[in-house]
Amino acid sequence: QVQLVESGGGLVQAGGSLRLSCAASGSIFRVNTMGWYRQAPGKQRDVVATITNGGSTNYADSVKGRFTISRDNAKNTVYLQMNSLKPEDTAVYYCKAYLHSFSLVWSDYWGRGTQLTVSS
Repeated sequence: QVQLVESGGGLVQAGGSLRLSCAASGSIFRVNTMGWYRQAPGKQRDVVATITNGGSTNYADSVKGRFTISRDNAKNTVYLQMNSLKPEDTAVYYCKAYLHSFSLVWSDYWGRGTQLTVSS
């Protein structure tokens, strides 16, 4: 069994900062790319940022310069530091990991999501 658990969401004022964390646990052999996605009400889920196990990162244009993704490979944990938050960043944030478990081939695993609300 593999679990991804996000934490760190909440309510913050525009211009504020917040850090999300996501820890992958269970029967994990190896983790490749990890990433953060978000879904606002009535909209599709979109990628926010991704990071490979080598540290290469990619960001959505809307968050470049404001958000920073990082990871701790020893802990199978990925972080998202969010600065200069805007009301349009309000969404449920999901963590995803592309990993190899002990029992399956490489697969995507998702967390349950954490709500971020940015007030104006």
